[in-house]
Amino acid sequence: MGYKEIVAAAKKEGRTSLTEVESKEILKEAGIAITEIRLARTRDEALAAAREMGFPVVLKVVSPDVLHKTDAGGVKLDLKSEKAVGKAFDDIMAAMKKNEPKARIDGVAVQTMARPGVEVIIGMSKDPQFGPVLMFGLGGILVEVLKDVSFRIVPLVERDAREMIREIKGYPVLQGYRGQQPANVGILEDYLLKVSSLVDKSPEIKELDINPVFAYKDGAVAVDARVILES
Repeated sequence: MGYKEIVAAAKKEGRTSLTEVESKEILKEAGIAITEIRLARTRDEALAAAREMGFPVVLKVVSPDVLHKTDAGGVKLDLKSEKAVGKAFDDIMAAMKKNEPKARIDGVAVQTMARPGVEVIIGMSKDPQFGPVLMFGLGGILVEVLKDVSFRIVPLVERDAREMIREIKGYPVLQGYRGQQPANVGILEDYLLKVSSLVDKSPEIKELDINPVFAYKDGAVAVDARVILES
């Protein structure tokens, strides 16, 4: 399903939150690398998807109503066998029944387990005065704790992307701090420009959150993503 079909389907169902599967499909269409992801509606489908992808895999609940999947018990990482996948599926469903009893559950997303990298976040929100504003910073829990982020108004030009990355205090981390592998900053600049372009031509998108992006020496991959549409 492409961008237009995904947005049309969500509108038809009267929802503004896209699932992670839908959000990542939109990013992939925009030219951003994503972890391989498949929707599994049943335990058997989850097992089959994991077998085809190869272990280890990650399972995450797919629901337009569960925004904080980890807090609700909807994420299981580094599953190395069919037995582990089956148990993870059962545990996620039990957690949803307990913690999110009213949520619509579409199934689970089975994903390849990305190798660790430097975590960064790319986000977009709309300012009442300036319109869409792009954000960049170190990702994972660091963004919540440090609030070390930079902002630019959409649409971005190359210089904006370059400056956004270099003006965060955590920039040395991307350069390979204390012997860690450096991140490919050129690819991150390219991703900022691609997200800017996507947002600029998609007024239906109200918010966008890619957190984390794992940045490597040889590339970068979106591990989690969330898109909210205008109501």
